[in-house]
Amino acid sequence: MDVVSFTKMEEGTEADYAFLAKHEHNFCQDLPNRILSALEKLRDSFSGYKIDRLEHSLQTATRAERSGADIDWIVSALVHDLGDDLAPLNHDSLAASIIAPYVREECTWVVKHHGIFQYKYYADKIGLDPEARQKYKDSPHYAAAVRFCEQWDQTSFDPDYKTRPLEHFRPMVEEVFRRKAWSHIS
Repeated sequence: MDVVSFTKMEEGTEADYAFLAKHEHNFCQDLPNRILSALEKLRDSFSGYKIDRLEHSLQTATRAERSGADIDWIVSALVHDLGDDLAPLNHDSLAASIIAPYVREECTWVVKHHGIFQYKYYADKIGLDPEARQKYKDSPHYAAAVRFCEQWDQTSFDPDYKTRPLEHFRPMVEEVFRRKAWSHIS
């Protein structure tokens, strides 16, 4: 069988769905390569900063790693702006959706909300509320989001920072994105 037999899902057979399950498994196993390719494309993303979006992502992940963060945090830091190209006005939500099946809830929550937490550093300069993140002050992940932005994200626009290359992070990306999806949920 090269393709399924149906044109409507309700007409699919057990053989069709077993065939698709095999294809989905193989497709999911290749996710780390697609993540790394998408990160590479950030070189040509939103401009105007002293460094490109890939370098920003690498700096954020490098800072996380150098501070002793675990693999979930390092990979989350690496992909936190992956949504910039396709969802510039809600890039954080897109990135969080990508990592949610593979990392713990704390990391996903922080990536999903890092945009509003970053307001602290610039919102007053564009007529927005730098304290907008206060609406999340009761979240158990609030302090982690503050740390993520303060120590790793908002500081990672430095062309002189000695950043680790993307290939350095490949084994971590492969480990995280080849995990059994949702296995971190108890």
